[in-house]
Amino acid sequence: MEQEFHRIRRLPPYVFAEVNKMKARARAAGEDIIDFGMGNPDQPTPAHIVEKLCETARNPKTHGYSNSRGIPGLRRALAAYYERRWNVSLDPETEAIVTLGSKEGLANLASAITSPGDVILVPNPSYPIHQFGFIIAGAAVRSIPVSTGPEFFVALQNAVNHSVPKPSMLVINYPNNPTAEVCDLDFYEAVVDFCRHHQIYVLSDIAYSEIYFDGNPPPSILQVKGAKEVCVEFTSMSKTYNMPGWRIGFAAGNPRLISALTRIKSYLDYGAFTPIQVAATAALNGPQNCVDEIRQLYKERRDVLIDGLAGAGWHVPSPPATMFAWAPLPKAFEHLGSLEFSKLLLREAQVAVAPGIGFGEHGDGFVRLAVVENKHRTRQALRSIKSFMDNYQTVLEDAEKRRAEA
Repeated sequence: MEQEFHRIRRLPPYVFAEVNKMKARARAAGEDIIDFGMGNPDQPTPAHIVEKLCETARNPKTHGYSNSRGIPGLRRALAAYYERRWNVSLDPETEAIVTLGSKEGLANLASAITSPGDVILVPNPSYPIHQFGFIIAGAAVRSIPVSTGPEFFVALQNAVNHSVPKPSMLVINYPNNPTAEVCDLDFYEAVVDFCRHHQIYVLSDIAYSEIYFDGNPPPSILQVKGAKEVCVEFTSMSKTYNMPGWRIGFAAGNPRLISALTRIKSYLDYGAFTPIQVAATAALNGPQNCVDEIRQLYKERRDVLIDGLAGAGWHVPSPPATMFAWAPLPKAFEHLGSLEFSKLLLREAQVAVAPGIGFGEHGDGFVRLAVVENKHRTRQALRSIKSFMDNYQTVLEDAEKRRAEA
């Protein structure tokens, strides 16, 4: 029997899959592909965190089912982290929950609190789960700008005035993936004020709050007075502690939203493996010099990448935070769009990037580069990119011939 399932029908083809297939074919053919495509940290998890995992895993009492909302010690460690970092008090029993990474938490909360036809406000471009978590849950998504300027609030007001039904939730993400844009506490205060007035819940994703380079550390929306009335915030261990495969994240804030996520997770999972949660507790409570080292590593790579791209004739803004550079397509290649440009760069320069169209239609004039290759490999990629840019006329002519033959 053949039929399309309703939720699958609402998901477009995964744009990144096309580049990933090309990348896999090239590697199978023996090509050395330098991969800036996925934000997958290349460095090991700090040793003291791994050691705590191993120590705990040797105890057979930790091998059973865990707690779907997270072990108490880890929720207390999250509350202590918020107190240290932002002077925000959390009740670890009612205002905090452990998730299997922030992606799972966002998707499950969307499932828990969304009714079919709800209108959700999501930045465009955005990390895919920010919109597709709600699309899968049956919502209608309305795009708003990533920018923190006046146009953001104009878009919010227009959405309230012209959406039927009225928007029920707003998703925000600063430091932003993919654009690397940051915001300040004044912006968060204005968001909270607007959303409290219009009774709109706010889901804030701050997965990159510890990967910053210039200026002050990024704020938390929960610093705003009254934020917990409407806000829940997602954080992650993945980038801060080089723990992407461990799948540990958190949600904190509004007790009603935390309760909804807790309830739905109680039906869906038993939580992360207890030794992983114990090791995550050690990460939050332990020495933080490893976080400083990770931040410095990304800063050095960022500088090599941005300076090298400029030397190749590709001028890309230097990201103040995150592990990504949001690069406008070089002028000679603008007509191709981000997907075709990404494929061309992979084929001709053996450099993989993420096409901006994969983050929404407003990302199509850009590609995202993740600083996940070491400085030596980054410089190697930059030499290839410079050659690619220097020979752009020949590259474009060859690409047109291939398209014509196809």
